Amino acid sequence: MTAHREQPAGRLGGSTLFWLQALLIFNTVLMLYPIMVMVFSAFRSTRQIYSSSFGLPDFTNFANFQRILADTEFLQYLANSVIVTGGAVIGFLTFGTMAAYALARYQFRAGPLILLVFLAGLMVPLKLAVIPLFVQLKAFGLIDTRLGLIGLYTAMGLPSTVFIMTGFLRTLPRDLEDSARIDGASEPRIMWSIMLPLTRPALVIAAIYNAVPTWNDFFFPLVFIHTDDRKTLPQGLTTFMGEFSTDWGALFAGLTLSALPITLVYILLSRQFISGMTSGALK
Repeated sequence: MTAHREQPAGRLGGSTLFWLQALLIFNTVLMLYPIMVMVFSAFRSTRQIYSSSFGLPDFTNFANFQRILADTEFLQYLANSVIVTGGAVIGFLTFGTMAAYALARYQFRAGPLILLVFLAGLMVPLKLAVIPLFVQLKAFGLIDTRLGLIGLYTAMGLPSTVFIMTGFLRTLPRDLEDSARIDGASEPRIMWSIMLPLTRPALVIAAIYNAVPTWNDFFFPLVFIHTDDRKTLPQGLTTFMGEFSTDWGALFAGLTLSALPITLVYILLSRQFISGMTSGALK
């Protein structure tokens, strides 16, 4: 009678692992294909895009990129996007971390209710309140200003930032705070000097999670920004979209350049992002 060897729990079989890898490869191709089309089209003219959509382009042809820099205020749009996105990231990380620290590390009666209010912000699309937002920003004199967009995107990023940071801060041991209090450290010093460095992976997750939709947003700049020199990249690139014709080559070149900064930021912070995701899963 032969002994039956059981397969260890948690170890995938050969066929299961093969199909899982195949699914991941298919998903990677599915995600990268539109990006590849965008980059390849940036080196083609509009006529070439329609005639040979799937062929390799001439990567030495920079005519579309030259037209972007010459015929539009691309650098101004880029600066506006950097200012708005950077200001919003600083805003919701600062206020969101302070709110999350209070909710995670202090016990008070209204804490669960306040957290529930923040979580409700994840369920209600802010675009539904565009008319009250317009009235409110107009009353404060923030229509057609970068500061108005920064405040708006800060408010949009607060719910998810509080949610991410509260969950992460609750997993940190309280012995660190107790030791710091015994040594005479103040509460702000404990938060900024001791606890905040430990939350760097969660900060990166919250930053990337909210920075990408802020950078790519077209709706709110279209509603609240009217002056050309204050437009962000998604709104400014509509210069190449006409009523009867569209310069697709120049448009794809602008989209490629506009996607480059946020992609580089993600690559530089990918180690912290993956560390935060895995540590959150393990905890």
